[in-house]
Amino acid sequence: MKYEQLAKDIIKNVGGKENVNSVVHCITRLRFKLKDESKANTDVLKNMDGVVTVMKSGGQYQVVIGNHVPDVYKDVVTIGGFQSESPVDEEEDGKKQNLFNRFIDMISGIFAPTLGVLAATGMIKGFNALFMALGWYSDKTGTYQILNAIGDCLFYFFPIFLGFTAAKKFKGNQFIGMAIGAALVYPTLSGLTAGKPLYTLFAGTMFESPVHITFLGIPVILMTYSSSVIPIVIAAWVGAKLEKWFTKVIPDVVKTFLVPFFTLLVTVPLTFIVIGPIATWAGQLLGQLTLWLISLSPIVAGIFLGALWQVFVIFGLHWGLIPIAINNIVVMHSDPILALIFAASFAQTGAVLGVWLKTKDKKLKSLSIPAFISGIFGVTEPAIYGITLPKKKPFIISCIAAAIGGGLLGVFGSKIYMMGGLGVFGFPSMIDPKAGINIGFWGAIIAVVTAFILGFILTYLFGGAGKENKNADASETKIPEQKQTDVNVKSEVISSPFTGEIKSLSELKDAAFASGALGKGVAIEPSEGKLYSPVSGTVSALFPTHHAIGITSDQGAEILIHIGMDTVQLEGNYFSAHTTQGARVEKGQLLIEFNIEGIKSAGYVVTTPVVVTNHEKYTLVPTEEQNIQAVERLIELQVKSNSVAV
Repeated sequence: MKYEQLAKDIIKNVGGKENVNSVVHCITRLRFKLKDESKANTDVLKNMDGVVTVMKSGGQYQVVIGNHVPDVYKDVVTIGGFQSESPVDEEEDGKKQNLFNRFIDMISGIFAPTLGVLAATGMIKGFNALFMALGWYSDKTGTYQILNAIGDCLFYFFPIFLGFTAAKKFKGNQFIGMAIGAALVYPTLSGLTAGKPLYTLFAGTMFESPVHITFLGIPVILMTYSSSVIPIVIAAWVGAKLEKWFTKVIPDVVKTFLVPFFTLLVTVPLTFIVIGPIATWAGQLLGQLTLWLISLSPIVAGIFLGALWQVFVIFGLHWGLIPIAINNIVVMHSDPILALIFAASFAQTGAVLGVWLKTKDKKLKSLSIPAFISGIFGVTEPAIYGITLPKKKPFIISCIAAAIGGGLLGVFGSKIYMMGGLGVFGFPSMIDPKAGINIGFWGAIIAVVTAFILGFILTYLFGGAGKENKNADASETKIPEQKQTDVNVKSEVISSPFTGEIKSLSELKDAAFASGALGKGVAIEPSEGKLYSPVSGTVSALFPTHHAIGITSDQGAEILIHIGMDTVQLEGNYFSAHTTQGARVEKGQLLIEFNIEGIKSAGYVVTTPVVVTNHEKYTLVPTEEQNIQAVERLIELQVKSNSVAV
């Protein structure tokens, strides 16, 4: 461990590991959440070798390290025994995010970890249904039964898996979450519904429920919770809250077993008596409401969802529909929502094919090949971010083609019957397990072929491909470099990564940047949410949330660009990257896009420091302009006589 001693000293002076609730890092600093900040030796940390400064902001105790913070973080986590990733504190993030963003973040955090395996098992179940429909074997054979078990295993026991991911998202004990889910699918309880009930609750209403057992005299409405989603999510949230409370009041000496003991003892009965029935009824109402809305006009619904699905994916809004689709499969054994957007990925892929065949840009053509191949299998991010969205017209055309495909899916009443694979692997999920291959399945094929052909032909004819200069940069992501004159041969020009207003670093509210401790340079208030490379060189650092990037120029200048202040807490929302760490970039190349209004609405500023971290090698001469366009001259770096340019 390269920074072992530094990590030990930091842990000691933040009050010891017992004073640390969690620790994460951004591109320059360690971000601690301490139980008691008064126990931290701030003055000692500030004067410590290897620490730039210490700041307190947003409920975090921030120890500023510099560009090598990932290495220090690894040693801090190892020595302190901390988790390498801390779940989001929804209460604190709620002060920064609106209710809708919090909901989307919660849904994605709970369901995203399961989707890979859910798609895999769904594919197996879909192909099993396909092979049986083709007459290759019957549902009585051992082959069918084993493949069906593989296909059903995750979905049947879904509450256990969601118990784990939901508990993690809500900062609870994941194994307590799993135990709650396991209780919901405990097979013996489902067998108790046989026979005459003790009495009936809510007789004569839509909520009429026979009662077969009681808990301490309280009636328990037994329901089928296998494959359910809403009851376990709510139960895991309640369990996490109870766990936190029990952790506070139970003595440390018995906390290890008494906290889970009381949490399960309260949460599980509460779930069977109250949470489960109410959540199940809510799920049934949600399913019926979904079908009712789509039944008003399946064609309009298909056009709407088909046209906007790719937009939803870009902004992460699709997560709000996925749990509804899963709930529909549980309640109604089929779902029309994800069926109506099935043609969207093929429309996108057709548009990429049009670009591929028409473009004269060699780099764009080479990018189109892997994007096309991955699009066939339902992975459209390379197509969207690398080809169609930067060129704009192909993306719009793909949305139009997807809308027509969605309308056709609505006409044929296509549905999915299981959560299956993406792209071509999604067809088996549209086979009705009972009726076999029906008009909905054939309609899906017609819709997909139509969307693909339209995406291809319209893009080929009207997508704007083929007009580029053969040597132009791919995807229109490069702005022509501004011509420089009278530049010292020993100097290097740092261009502006943004279009916007130039400000002094001292105006920043972040002391580490304002003082110049992290580097010398300027701040820019961007007027456009696009960050272009200020130099030709290599991406030396790209934080996973894409809010900050480090670039080392070909001449050796080390540049750090941090979009806004404390924007790491947005966890990547409103940011999308068009490069990767270690990638070669050219001056003027589009590297990151960000939503200025979205960032501001979440309570953050977008004023961005652009600093040279190895500034001691240079004399910096900033531009005197107040407003600047992207890739115009921002700073001239003049190599000092006692320094050696790389």
